[in-house]
Amino acid sequence: MDRDRSLDVAVTGIAARFPGCTSLGDWWSALTAGRVLTTRYGRAELLAAGVPPHVVDDPDYVAVRGHLADADRFDNTLFRISPREAELMDPQHRLMLEVAWAALEDAVVAPLDVRARTAVFASATGSGYMRAIVAGGPLSPGLLDDLVHGTEPDFMAGRIAYKLGLIGPALAVQTACSSSLVALHLAVQALLNGDCDQAVVVAAGFDFPQAGYLHLPGGVSSPSGRCRPFSAGADGVVPGSGVAAVVLRRLADASDDGPQPYGYVLGTAVTNDGAARMGYYTPSAAGQEAVIRAAVDAAAVPADSIGYLEAHGTGTAVGDPIEWSAASAALHDAGPGRIAVGAVKANIGHLDAAAGLAGLIKALLVVGRGVVPPVAGFVRPNPILDLDGSPLVVPTRAAAWQGPLPRRAGVSAFGIGGTNAHVVVEQAPDRAARAGAARRRRVIVLSAADRDALARSARRIADHLDAESPDLADVAVTLETGRAALPERLAVWGRTSAEVAGRLRSGTGVTVGRRPAAGPAPLVFLFAGQGTQYPGMARPYADGLAGFDDALRRCLAAFEPDLRDMVRRALLDVDFPAGQLDDTALAQPALFALGWAAADALAAAGVRPTAVAGHSLGEVTASCVAGAFDLTDAASLVTVRGRAMGSCPDGAMLALACAAESTGDLLAGTGIEVSSVNGPDSCVVAGPVAAIEDLQARARHLAPRRLRTTRAFHSRLIEPALPALAAALREIRPGLTALPIVTNVDGGVVATGARLPAAGLVEQARRPVRLDAMVSSIVETFPGAVAVEIGPGRALSAVLEAAGVPTVGFAGPRSTAPEEAVAAVRGALWCLGHPLVPPARADPGRRLHLPGYPFAGPRRVAPEAVADSASVDRGVAERRAGEDRLATGDGGGPDTPPRPAGDGPAPDPSEVLRRAWADLLGHSDLSDESDFFHLGGDSLLITRVARRVNTELGIRVPVRAMLAGRTLGRQSALVQQLVTDRRPPRGHHQ
Repeated sequence: MDRDRSLDVAVTGIAARFPGCTSLGDWWSALTAGRVLTTRYGRAELLAAGVPPHVVDDPDYVAVRGHLADADRFDNTLFRISPREAELMDPQHRLMLEVAWAALEDAVVAPLDVRARTAVFASATGSGYMRAIVAGGPLSPGLLDDLVHGTEPDFMAGRIAYKLGLIGPALAVQTACSSSLVALHLAVQALLNGDCDQAVVVAAGFDFPQAGYLHLPGGVSSPSGRCRPFSAGADGVVPGSGVAAVVLRRLADASDDGPQPYGYVLGTAVTNDGAARMGYYTPSAAGQEAVIRAAVDAAAVPADSIGYLEAHGTGTAVGDPIEWSAASAALHDAGPGRIAVGAVKANIGHLDAAAGLAGLIKALLVVGRGVVPPVAGFVRPNPILDLDGSPLVVPTRAAAWQGPLPRRAGVSAFGIGGTNAHVVVEQAPDRAARAGAARRRRVIVLSAADRDALARSARRIADHLDAESPDLADVAVTLETGRAALPERLAVWGRTSAEVAGRLRSGTGVTVGRRPAAGPAPLVFLFAGQGTQYPGMARPYADGLAGFDDALRRCLAAFEPDLRDMVRRALLDVDFPAGQLDDTALAQPALFALGWAAADALAAAGVRPTAVAGHSLGEVTASCVAGAFDLTDAASLVTVRGRAMGSCPDGAMLALACAAESTGDLLAGTGIEVSSVNGPDSCVVAGPVAAIEDLQARARHLAPRRLRTTRAFHSRLIEPALPALAAALREIRPGLTALPIVTNVDGGVVATGARLPAAGLVEQARRPVRLDAMVSSIVETFPGAVAVEIGPGRALSAVLEAAGVPTVGFAGPRSTAPEEAVAAVRGALWCLGHPLVPPARADPGRRLHLPGYPFAGPRRVAPEAVADSASVDRGVAERRAGEDRLATGDGGGPDTPPRPAGDGPAPDPSEVLRRAWADLLGHSDLSDESDFFHLGGDSLLITRVARRVNTELGIRVPVRAMLAGRTLGRQSALVQQLVTDRRPPRGHHQ
């Protein structure tokens, strides 16, 4: 009979940093090999870490610990935490932020954009970091307040929720060694009670500095520096350092397209021993047995279905026999020797508050992979253990799972003080393999807070793609939906994992960019005119741009049925007759439909222009996109325009590499006119076919290039079409524009909310296109904008690029890889800060566990933590003196005394403010554009800046004005103005 799984919880994400390894994969390899990962320190290392010499030289000092490498590094920029604030945070709090972020990424949940109600349950060891700082001498109230907020357990869960944008309950859970497993129990209850939809359980355990320990005779610490749970000769526990996190969801909410769960939590329980024990520090066999039985009952599984137990396993003379006895009694029904016992403390030491999560993660790997690791260092059992009839057995080598199926395990954690926790977990069945997806080109995106992290991330993903060869559709959807969209960005495209990995390493086909601080780079959509068309020109869009097909269908519905069918075939059939498409009556509706549908699909994906412009016919498309015409009216206008111009006399057009002003003598008496001024050394002329052919032969020195058109647009030969165009426009009343339109005739801008003058579209059909003026207007009116050319070519892009405007363009004619250009555009827009446009006709993919953010921040240790009061350096002393001065002022209230006049030179207001920023934020590289809040400041810290300025300059700076100012330059201007406006104090005579 199947279990009722309505109360089961899936573990969807894991992240951890454990001693002696760089990844979970390395850790698992070490566990299965039975390796001990603790470190024995040398004397010099201990002294450098700050351990006093008399302690190091004590004969009872044991120089061993499960050492966590780089525990002082912190990517504070990612979390918008200033260097100074980071220095005052306990390393446990810092690493919990990073590991919580990594666990969400592993669960394919984008940090900073978490949609589900997500709770945080956080645990940590008491702060040795805070003790080290306060031991250096008295701190000012402000500095002490910052230190308390950065180190005390009350604030760690709330900080994680704030920095990651999580809106569920945020609780600190502290029950000594059982803290993190108790936190897991509370998280499961919160999920089942409906308090949240997702939970992050995160814990850290290590002291500061990381070093050895003093063994007290008769105590629980090992004098040998070796933790050997359940083993003969076991003499105690060894401390370790680590941090771990898991992400939980109700099993019913763990979607089929989500990542493969690491396992299921079937039941949890928490108890306390109460007074039924020999002493406060002594564990109780009855209490431990009770919590195991309660968890098994909550899991609704028989005890004999459990094949593995990850024990608390401290390796102590008292604790091991009690735990063995309690677990044997609780799981007796399994039968003798049927449950393998694990004890991860033998490998990494005791992680204190994080020990329970370390055991849980190991148990999940055991049931998930079906391999039972040995207990490191175990040779023969402790003779005190009651082995007769016990269901427990200690493995001495790695072995395949021999227990019942499905694979189930228990995990125990027991805290000093008697709070016991136990969890029952089960393997998650492997997902059925998907049918092979078509190898379409995929865009793979990465982002980071800085360029170095982006490069590291690219290398990690490339290594993973080479090693695992995952389906690229799965990789694409995982990175798109399960990662935060950070400023430094990279996009690459390809059909296979191997291709993408190769491109990431070589840089070929990779686009790199940075999202501007003020938001995504503004875009100007450009729409092509006639002369760029070719059969099948919409295929790249249809194959690579989601929403294009639907938009094209809606656009074509606005045309007459006969024309509608012809336009569709011309756009999508690469074998459509090219000569037929050159007919103006077909070419113009086709180009309009392509431009409008692509712009609509981009807008639906969240990529919207700041302004629009177009060349000739493209201006009609731009006007419709900007809202000046509705789609039906625009289609009617384009139909009339194309037919009317198609009935004009035959003509031709020729591009010349020269200035329009220099063509006078060349064109005199030929009937040819300048039809487009593209730039200082580029123009287009138009006129009768024979005259153009003659000019082409005479002007070889001007690199003449014949355009693909049968009419001489923007010349006198087009005048017969103007009456029909004017009549059509009289039947249409243009609406108010929703976007600025940069016009052809003179580069003027029709502002948002204006009504487009209909006569202007008649005039622009006859007059030369002033592409040069249009480009100048774009440069001047929309600084920093990027041009996106929408159409079959890049003729307009070349002109804008010559003027220094960055451009993004779609494919040219007959691309051998139709999706390549659209993929490039999608990636380029992402790198400019815009949403990633989804692909068309693509298998959405299944989310995977992929390498996450490559944390490798700078080392952050408060100088006060490593210096005693006699050796505090000048910089620290000055900071403390400054803080003491600040403590005597206030934030600009009515009682703030003015600075008394003195004989010395008045301080420079800007320099006073700059020093306050540098001191309180910890940043030295400041400019007028530096943003206080982007550098990690907050509303509380700004009051301290104001306090310092008030005290040093004798003014009253309104805190609200400082908040509004944000940047150093604007705040400096405010302070300077207040100093200038300050009147002498009453009674002061000049």
